[in-house]
Amino acid sequence: MTIPATERIARLNDRCRQGLDANGRIMVTRNCLARLSGEGEGIAEILAQAELLAAVRRYSFKPGDGPERDFGAFDLQGQRVLFKIDYYDMALEFGSDDPADASITRRVLTVMLAEDY
Repeated sequence: MTIPATERIARLNDRCRQGLDANGRIMVTRNCLARLSGEGEGIAEILAQAELLAAVRRYSFKPGDGPERDFGAFDLQGQRVLFKIDYYDMALEFGSDDPADASITRRVLTVMLAEDY
């Protein structure tokens, strides 16, 4: 049985979101991390990042989020947080020719505040 490309992409995106994609990258905007850590550094920043990534991992997709599960939005500490997965070639220079093929695609998950978008 052949899995449709959209479902393959969604599964690969889930792996990226869970931190299980060795080729994937997770980026958090400076503004997002600063707001959630209360402008604190050190341990406050580490705890904020851990809480943020846990929220991304446990995100429950809704029908309007799209079939590829590449975008989500939720509230955390009174802030509207968005995440988006983009698809690049392995050198991160150009868009991927085939996001359903993990061998030629590097996923970049960006977590940001709504105002950063």
